[in-house]
Amino acid sequence: MIKIAVANGDGIGPEIMEAVLTIFKAADVPLSYEYVDMGKWVFDKGFSNGMTDEAKATIEALGILFKGPMETPKGKGVKSINVTARKTWNTYANKRTFQTLHGVDTVFSKAGIPIDLTIVRENIEDTYGGVEHMLSNDVAISRRFITRPGSEQVIRYAFEMAREKKAKKITCGHKANIMKLTDGIFLNTFYEIAKQYPELEANDIIVDDLCMKLVMRPGMFDVIVLTNLQGDIVSDLCAGLVGGLGFAPSANIGDNICIFEAVHGTAPDIAGKNIANPTALLLSGLAMLQHLGLYGKAALIENALLYTLEQGNHTGDFGDKSIPALNTTQFADAIIANFGKQPASGARPELADVPKEHKVAKMDINLMMDNPAKEEEKIAGVDFFLITNQFPNTVAEKCKQALGENKLHLINISNRGTQVWPTGSVYTNLVDLYNVRFEAGDGVEVKQADIVALYEKMTCYFDVATVEVLQKHGGEKAYSLAQGQ
Repeated sequence: MIKIAVANGDGIGPEIMEAVLTIFKAADVPLSYEYVDMGKWVFDKGFSNGMTDEAKATIEALGILFKGPMETPKGKGVKSINVTARKTWNTYANKRTFQTLHGVDTVFSKAGIPIDLTIVRENIEDTYGGVEHMLSNDVAISRRFITRPGSEQVIRYAFEMAREKKAKKITCGHKANIMKLTDGIFLNTFYEIAKQYPELEANDIIVDDLCMKLVMRPGMFDVIVLTNLQGDIVSDLCAGLVGGLGFAPSANIGDNICIFEAVHGTAPDIAGKNIANPTALLLSGLAMLQHLGLYGKAALIENALLYTLEQGNHTGDFGDKSIPALNTTQFADAIIANFGKQPASGARPELADVPKEHKVAKMDINLMMDNPAKEEEKIAGVDFFLITNQFPNTVAEKCKQALGENKLHLINISNRGTQVWPTGSVYTNLVDLYNVRFEAGDGVEVKQADIVALYEKMTCYFDVATVEVLQKHGGEKAYSLAQGQ
C-alpha cells in the first residue's frame, strides 16, 4: 500500500473527495490515506498559513497530497492556501490536461473538433510572489520575479513530459516583446533547453496571440509552457474549451512533494447537498495514480468514467437536460458499475501497474539554486523613485543640484514608464511618482557607496520611495529603457 496525505477541502470538498475515494476503493487501488487539516476552517482557528503544523509534517513525510478545493478567508490579510502550499513545497510545474469528453457539450464538440491540450504553468515565481508596496497614495507596485533556475526547472519538466507523452510540438507562450528581461529570461531558457530535445518541434508565440488562436484553432497546439500569471489565465481559457473547471484536472509537480487537486471553487451554495460534480477531482486523482505508476487502475477508472459519460449520465451542472441528473453519490456509483467497459471513443490502454515508491529527499537546509554560468556583474547606475507632484523640469533641476560632484549623471526622468525629460510630450499625463535615472560614463567604476552618497543628497530635495541599482551583465545593460527614451 502506498500512503498519501488527503485534505478534504472546504464547501463541496468533503463530498466530492468521498465520491472519488469510494471509486478508488471499489477499484482496489492500493492506497492508504492520512487525513490532514487544511483550509478555511483551519485559518479560522488561527493558523495563518491555513494548515496545522501536524499537516505540514505529514505532507513533507509522505510527499503526495490529494486535496479538495479550498477557500481562503476574505478580508483577513492572509495568503491563498492553494498558492501557499504550491510555493512552500516548490511544486514548480502545474500540469493541466484538457481533452474533449463525450457528453460534455461545447462549441467545439458540437462542431466535431476534438481538444487535446496540455498546459504546463510555472508555479512558484512571477507576480505570485505577492510582493507589493504602496509607493505613494496613488501608486502601487508589484514585484515580478522570473529567475533562470526557476524557469529551467519548469521548462525542462515540460520537455520531459512532452517526450514521455510522445508529443510532436511544444510551444512557449510569453510577452517578451514587452517584458524583455523577465519574459526574456523565460523564452531564452526555453530555446536553450529545446536544443536537447531535437525530436520535438519547439516554437514560441506571444500570449495574446496564443489566446486568440486557442479559441479559433486549438488543434494548432499540443504542449504549451508559460510563466505563472499567463499560465493561470490560459489554463482557465482552455478549461472553457472543454466545458469548464469541472472537467479540468490539475497536478502540481515538484522534486519532492506533489499536489493533485481540483482547481474549481468550493461552491458553498450547494455544499452538503450531494449534487456536486466530482469529475475534476477524479481526473486529478487519476493523474496521481499515473504518477505513482498505477497505470492499470487509472485506465480502468478512466474508461469507466468515459463510458459513463457516453451513456448520458451527468450531474446537474452539465449534460442533456432531458435526462435526469444524478447526485454525487449516484454518479460515483454509475462509474463503479461500469468498471471493465470500454468507451466507444478515447479508450485508454489498460497497462500493467508498476507501483512507484514516492521518496522525499531528507533536507537539512534549503536548496540554493545558483547559476554557475553567471556573467560579470557591474554597477552601471541607479534609479530613484521619487514621490513628488512637481513638474519634470523642476525635478531635473533639483536632481542636478543633488548630484554635485558625484560621478553619476542624470540621464532621464520617466513617469509610469514613459520618458518626460529631457524630451517628452505635454500630453503625457503624470502621477506623483517619478523614476529618475542616473548612469555613469563608460569606464567609470561605480560602487554602492556612490549610490548611498547620492541617496543622502536626494533626500534633501525629495521623498524617496525606493531605489533600484542598475547593473551591466557581461557588458550589456541589464535594465529596461523608458518608453520614448
